[in-house]
Amino acid sequence: MATVLLSLGSNIDRAKHLGAGLDALVREFGDLKMSQVYESEAVGFDGDNFYNLVASIETALPVGELALKLRQIEDDNGRLRSGPKFSARTLDIDILTYDDLTGVVDGVKLPRGEILKNAFVLLPLSELVPDSVHPVEGKTYQQLWEAYDQASQKLWPVDFSWP
Repeated sequence: MATVLLSLGSNIDRAKHLGAGLDALVREFGDLKMSQVYESEAVGFDGDNFYNLVASIETALPVGELALKLRQIEDDNGRLRSGPKFSARTLDIDILTYDDLTGVVDGVKLPRGEILKNAFVLLPLSELVPDSVHPVEGKTYQQLWEAYDQASQKLWPVDFSWP
């Protein structure tokens, strides 16, 4: 079984779609661990604020099959893919890491570049798995968060109850 870290986000009916996404992950993969939920401003476009979190699952699916399964969960939650890449969305689920794999695996770039670029990914990672090591940088997520320019992106924890 592989340990996979996922980023989940929504800025359309946020609590509903994050909850539905987490429900679907539990149905597919069993127990999961998750960070607290953070609200952040949209990055890359003007839009409503997002709710974001990081979750950890265990799976025997290879990377490509997992990516297809996550895409189906997004689609089941009304994800529209016809608009621009950076736009509002009901549910976004991205594979951040898959064990310690690096490079392009089944068309998926690992680890995901957003880990080092976006506070809404790195802060929840540093909370959920502070002592885990980024497979390329060789530093823990806690170390990476401490070195991150924390004033560059605004985010704050929100009350989110699930299930």
